[in-house]
Amino acid sequence: MRSPRDESRDHHCRWSMAAVSGFPVASMSFRLDACQPGRTSVTLQTSNRDDVASDAVRTPSCSRAAHTLPVTGLTAPNLHVRIHPKYAVGARDVPVRHALIGAANAPVIIVQGGISADCCVASGESDAKGGWWAMQIGAGRAIDLTRWRVLSINWLTGAEIGAPAVSSEDQCDALAAVLDILRIERVHAFVGASYGAMVGLAFAGRHAERLGRLVAISGTHRPHPLATAQRAIQRGILRLGIDTGSEHAALSLARQLGMTTYRGSAEFAHRFNGDVEFRDGRFRAPVEDWLEHAGGRFAERFNARRYLSLSESIDLHRINPGEVRVPTTLIGCSSDRLVPLADLFELQSSLGAAAQLEVIESDKGHDAFLTEHAKLTPLLRSALDAPVAGARR
Repeated sequence: MRSPRDESRDHHCRWSMAAVSGFPVASMSFRLDACQPGRTSVTLQTSNRDDVASDAVRTPSCSRAAHTLPVTGLTAPNLHVRIHPKYAVGARDVPVRHALIGAANAPVIIVQGGISADCCVASGESDAKGGWWAMQIGAGRAIDLTRWRVLSINWLTGAEIGAPAVSSEDQCDALAAVLDILRIERVHAFVGASYGAMVGLAFAGRHAERLGRLVAISGTHRPHPLATAQRAIQRGILRLGIDTGSEHAALSLARQLGMTTYRGSAEFAHRFNGDVEFRDGRFRAPVEDWLEHAGGRFAERFNARRYLSLSESIDLHRINPGEVRVPTTLIGCSSDRLVPLADLFELQSSLGAAAQLEVIESDKGHDAFLTEHAKLTPLLRSALDAPVAGARR
């Protein structure tokens, strides 16, 4: 039987790192076994510059062979930064894995995704689906690597920062510290989707002087209580699995529950409105194969404790919209059940700077930023070309 296609946020990051989406610049060759903390093998062949490498704990797995990646800027396997975690006393020195790609000396755009995304955002021509946002980042795409450099980091967890929990403020402070190390005074824009939008809002509130424009996609100043309830059930499943030695099964089941929230009701009705069938000793609904396939794939590449920490971080997120004083573009989806449009309207009216709200009409729900490329591309281009705070690059 043919495996059902998983169109979720289950991203295996396989960069074929050769001229990112055809990006023509001098480059360096290196071997990267992962964009995840945990397994790293780096072999550098320099071309008179310092470039991206990798770090160590298990996060989203990235299978790669040795390829050429056009990367500019100061990079390292781990950048060690100092932050003051919100839920701990005192400073912590923590390793942060990052990637910096794009045109040499071009303005920088920070790009961050959901909790299952990593710093591998783009891909090469021979592996167009490798980066989790490869359809939006590359030469000639919405975030054009002939015009911009793109910086991204792997999310930190509570365990990695020596705290009982990690906050969106901790993540944005880590990003600011990475900018310090890379000697990037200011970024043109922060483009964040889902959890990345939450961190982007925190960054705009805490580090406004370093930011020209915020683009927040499917994320707001606080989580919706119904979404929190759903994630709380997921975390309960994960804790039960950890306590009973069934971590893999629990992670798969938690992800399956999450899949039911990422897409709109209309898409489920369209794709899975078939008859049940008797198979393997029981009746099975059409949607079950898709859910089990997606959950199994996710459990193979992710870590239950990491999922727990980052899921909790979403529900700890609270920012004061009035403290966000940089021009902002909000983008939402009409069928998003995790981030309802009403919450985006509330955020838009409360921000401390000019803000516009763009709505994508789609049945793809929260995952629209990963699937509705044709609708999202012009919105991103328009936002990135709009006036920025301070009008300085």
